Amino acid sequence: MESKISVKETVIVSIFTAMTVLGGYIAIPLGPVPMVLSNFVILLSGLLLGSKRGTAVAFTYLLLGALGLPVFSGGTSGIAHIIGPTGGYLIGYLPAAFITGLISEYKKRSLKKDSVALIFGTFSIYAFGIPWLKFSLTMSWTNAISAGMLPFLIGDTIKIIAAALISIKMHEFIQEFLHRNNHNE
Repeated sequence: MESKISVKETVIVSIFTAMTVLGGYIAIPLGPVPMVLSNFVILLSGLLLGSKRGTAVAFTYLLLGALGLPVFSGGTSGIAHIIGPTGGYLIGYLPAAFITGLISEYKKRSLKKDSVALIFGTFSIYAFGIPWLKFSLTMSWTNAISAGMLPFLIGDTIKIIAAALISIKMHEFIQEFLHRNNHNE
């Protein structure tokens, strides 16, 4: 069965990818891992666009960075950045978008369910990021958790709350945009 990607899907994935890039430019250095807004946009894309389109946003973002476009934190790019100390967090964007989207697609949407989806998505980023950080910098588990998770918990909690609230307002609009009949397509 052939899967056709519509112009609208391409546009919405491109918009969320661009927002992810912008989120990477908002970076606060906190040791080996900067605090960025790109993970917020990745989680929001899973929540609003679903597992497939959200994962497409994460994949496109990573591909652009791997190809050398300055899309990662602070305008960095390249394979070296992906395999560097923060590479696990970047790779974690793929399962984060997928998991967040998958949970949000299951049954009826609610603030509680969307919040759970965002929490699982956030922890999937940590699940890839912390071990990668530990091994790439030969840190102990305690130091990797102290440097790669603890400083971000308050910020990630705020991002989860904001994404859940934004989703309430934006989900219907995004779905209507994607599913509205357009005779020009």
